[in-house]
Amino acid sequence: MSDVNSPEFWEAIYQRGAPWDLGTPTPVFRRLLASGEFEPGRMIVLGAGRGYDARMFARHGFEVTAVDFAAEAADAMRTLAESDAPVEVVQSDLFALPPTLSDTFNYVLEYTCFCAIDPARRPAYSDLVSHLLKPGGSYIALLFPIWDQPGGPPFAVSPQELMGLLSERGFELQRRQAAPPDSVSPRRQFEELLIFQLGAL
Repeated sequence: MSDVNSPEFWEAIYQRGAPWDLGTPTPVFRRLLASGEFEPGRMIVLGAGRGYDARMFARHGFEVTAVDFAAEAADAMRTLAESDAPVEVVQSDLFALPPTLSDTFNYVLEYTCFCAIDPARRPAYSDLVSHLLKPGGSYIALLFPIWDQPGGPPFAVSPQELMGLLSERGFELQRRQAAPPDSVSPRRQFEELLIFQLGAL
């Protein structure tokens, strides 16, 4: 279990070929972006991988910070950088981000990060999300994998668990969509879109 808390663990997986890497932006996030519902603002992408989603939002005027533990992922984000999609790349443990990032973001974007951390650290992850967002900010999570299989990563997740954790930290659920039709096909029955807003102080 402790291995998932080390960058070497994730670096080794990237070297073997990261099975979660879609090679393209997440279709559900592409739909949300195209809807025009979310005005451009400051966004942080946690566990950003090679940064496909980060660059997509940056191309549409969002000021994006992308964080990943693994050097290979951070290097790939820099290599794939686009002039019309500037992204600030931070190679760091999520739980060691500088305090200067607190209360600075309008959006936190989540996909395959919550399921990758040690489940014992999920309360700390929820604290992190609440600290990163400005009051009134949005946490946009495509939760995966929703199943009861043991072991991991990916570690099984539960929408009820996430809702409980965030409720304790002042978040209100704005939307919930089970099995989005534009989820990647093999994952469709194991994903759920949840959008929360952090209450004003």
